[in-house]
Amino acid sequence: MTSFDTKPWLDAYAPGVPHEIELPTGSLVDMIEDAVSRFRSKPALEFFGKSMTYGELGADINRAAEGLRRLGVTKGDRVALVLPNCPEHVVAFYAALRLGAVVVEHNPLYTARELRHQFEDHGARVVVAWDKVADIVADFPADLPIDAIVSVDITRSMPLGTRMALRLPVKKARSSRAALTSGSRPRGATTWSQLMSHGSLRRKHPRPQVADLALLQYTSGTTGTPKGAMLTHFNLRSNAEQGRAWVPGLREGAEVFYGVLPLFHAYGMTLCLTFAMSMGARLVLFPKFDVDLVLAAFAKHPATFMPAVPPIYDSLQREAKHRKVDLTGIRFSISGAMSLPVSIVERWEEATGGLLVEGYGMTETSPVAVGNPIGPSRRPGTVGVPFPSTEIRVVDPEDPTVERVPGEAGELLLRGPQVFSGYWKRPADSAAVLLDDGWLRTGDIVEVSPDGFITIVDRVKELIVTGGFNVSPSEVELALMGHPDIREAAVVGLPLPGGGEQVAAAVVLKPGAAFDEQAVRDFCRRGLTAYKVPKKVVVVEDLPRSLIGKVLRREVRDAMLKADA
Repeated sequence: MTSFDTKPWLDAYAPGVPHEIELPTGSLVDMIEDAVSRFRSKPALEFFGKSMTYGELGADINRAAEGLRRLGVTKGDRVALVLPNCPEHVVAFYAALRLGAVVVEHNPLYTARELRHQFEDHGARVVVAWDKVADIVADFPADLPIDAIVSVDITRSMPLGTRMALRLPVKKARSSRAALTSGSRPRGATTWSQLMSHGSLRRKHPRPQVADLALLQYTSGTTGTPKGAMLTHFNLRSNAEQGRAWVPGLREGAEVFYGVLPLFHAYGMTLCLTFAMSMGARLVLFPKFDVDLVLAAFAKHPATFMPAVPPIYDSLQREAKHRKVDLTGIRFSISGAMSLPVSIVERWEEATGGLLVEGYGMTETSPVAVGNPIGPSRRPGTVGVPFPSTEIRVVDPEDPTVERVPGEAGELLLRGPQVFSGYWKRPADSAAVLLDDGWLRTGDIVEVSPDGFITIVDRVKELIVTGGFNVSPSEVELALMGHPDIREAAVVGLPLPGGGEQVAAAVVLKPGAAFDEQAVRDFCRRGLTAYKVPKKVVVVEDLPRSLIGKVLRREVRDAMLKADA
């Protein structure tokens, strides 16, 4: 019997929130088809002002599924998506699942080296890619064979007037168009319109089951080595149901969700691709967060539900105030991926008249496991309490069989229907985090109040959280040490005033080497995506080490913070 078996947090639940969810028996395909049936005439997606109904979305999913089937996709195959937020992303996601295939999400801003590492691991041979990055995949060497690339020009989903404006012979139009499309496709690639030209999928095609693998979501996990978290239809649909249960007052077929978070990230994927779609919401998609685009969209269809990260809330509130844009109407806002300063909560709620609450999760929990109640019992400064059907334990991080009591710091363990089934082809890594009876080691040190509210104290793992993304220090260190003038490197995260961290590095130079911080950052950009590149690089004579020679990143971080004080 543990100290948390009585679930004291249940008393903090907002009125109407169930203690347990009804566990799903159908797949994500069943979920989206139910939404299409119930909300057929309602708007499903909006992109630069152009909308698509649920009926049209369902038809497109079936056509895309037939196109993928003709490219050879069968049950269990991995289908790689390398796309920004756009209607094609939503369609391709559900089309691949309809065939029983496994979706693999990728950041379209990754470098060739980063993408190749993931492709070597998951082995997908059919890729749906943004035309701006399709050439990267097409140029993979022969030992990494790709059978088919579907190239997506996202401007084709925009209104005709917007597309025409992008073709104007002026500098701003050319710049905007270049940011959205390459205007070409790799030799031998299939265009999205060609994929969609074969009619609807034959209904007799086998359907996925709820226990089937649905998604490989790459994460640095609790150790720092990028690996594919295996998420089933059951995991993902359960988390969508938990999210719906958590927010009392949601109106089916009437909410407007803003997709400012990337769909390729676990947070954006669940809150927008599954949660929003399951309840017939209008999902307004943005290819990236752009305050001008978001405020312009707000004038047409104001958001009622907004998942984001603290810097986005801070930026939107400040710009809306400056431009005198009224944000009232955003009733529910959910923050995650990094700590949420109370000052941002106060300013956002004053501007919107709604609630902004913080949650907690990880890719391995599909991703949300803990949230602040949507109501007066919320407690800013904490990440909240466990979701319905979710259990917690707090243990000694050196020995997870030793329990901690409420108020005593320890490693957070989680158990629930959203907990993943392990890492792709990594049984040892899976066994290290999945304990007996379904408990997941999170690698986060927490304190839990007697009434069940959880406060993150520290991380066992040394991952850096920047802009809502996990960065492995080891990966950045390897990139730095490829520089001809750098002998050693230690990479840490330094806290930012608005929440989250910035990537920072301490480097030891080779004898006689000169130091140019900007040149070092430029070098890193050749192999790392932008958010992984150190924002700060300092030179040190030596790095602190343990008795066995391991670099003590915590001491590096403390020294850099002291120097900045």
